[in-house]
Amino acid sequence: MLIPPHGNTLVQRVAEGAERERLRAEARALPALTADLDTLLDLENLATGAFSPLEGFMDREALWAVAETLRLPGGPVWPLPVLFQRRQRPRVAVGEAAAIRDASGRVLGLLEVTEVYRLDLERLARRVWGTDAPRHPGVALLYRKGPWAVAGRVTLLEPVPHAYRAWSRSPAEVRAEFARRGFATVVAFQTRNAPHRAHEYLHRLGLELADGLLIHPILGRKKPGDFDTRTILEAYRVLVERVYPPGRVVLAGLATAMRYAGPREAVFHAIVRQNFGATHFIVGRDHAGVGDYYDPFAAHRIFDELPEPLGIRILKVGAVFHCAACGGIASERTCGHDPRARTPISMTTVRRLLREGRRPPPELVRPEVAEVLRVPPPDPRP
Repeated sequence: MLIPPHGNTLVQRVAEGAERERLRAEARALPALTADLDTLLDLENLATGAFSPLEGFMDREALWAVAETLRLPGGPVWPLPVLFQRRQRPRVAVGEAAAIRDASGRVLGLLEVTEVYRLDLERLARRVWGTDAPRHPGVALLYRKGPWAVAGRVTLLEPVPHAYRAWSRSPAEVRAEFARRGFATVVAFQTRNAPHRAHEYLHRLGLELADGLLIHPILGRKKPGDFDTRTILEAYRVLVERVYPPGRVVLAGLATAMRYAGPREAVFHAIVRQNFGATHFIVGRDHAGVGDYYDPFAAHRIFDELPEPLGIRILKVGAVFHCAACGGIASERTCGHDPRARTPISMTTVRRLLREGRRPPPELVRPEVAEVLRVPPPDPRP
């Protein structure tokens, strides 16, 4: 029996068959809201249950309950806003439906409008991101998307087109794959980067502890300087096909954007992976952090401070490094040698070496993976 989703029910708001055709015809007469790609990906994740128990974009009450208390009104833990933001007040009426379309005008979903409200962006930024500084990438995006929000339950009419659709799998599909393979326990690994040796250490930890490992890279928007998504996926494919034992690892992308919300985003990532069927989730040092905005272990502590425990078990891992005295990869919990014997492992260092035309040494990146890495170009819109 697989772990139940967060809130115990996997939300399903995807129209199919005759209902889908009926709703598509009705949508032609509805007021339309054009959404950016981040919002469209949220639409699909809401509809397919990745964001269970949410069924739509948050209203004012839900937003501030989450921001202030880390839980939905009268419901379970939830750490981050999921908003349909607008730069101008939208011309939609409360109590009516609106069509959600992409930049080309194609209708991808419907929104049952329950509220249109103005956001206090600075206050929200301080509560969720811990800063209202516009140089913070998560805060900057919040400001850029605009001060108005439209709330309501969604229905998905067709999948959101993006460059990595072949790698996207819904929670129901991933859960079915776990069942097919006979996994009762699964460790999920979140990443926005290509794999280095420290990541491998965490993967192997997961494989030791559980029946299977879910490697679940972010397919959506990331910050400038990160590896492009295609390179990340290819690097993980090398590990799955050439290094790890057959049948033990599921590689699937998560089509959502990074929020760079530090500890709150760690909780978000854990909840989403529970919805995909994972029983355990790895939280490393500075999970979802950016710059020096968050204490490196704030993402560990927040799980002890939640108003109630999550259903998914959290595996907290400290700094991982190469230790010359150990003769391999170790962590703060497993190595007692002089810190001078330790070589930190970071993708920042790997990218710098690649930009300088140098191959990363094998203690930083496996040679098979280094073969597919290159200086990060701009990531195509997913």
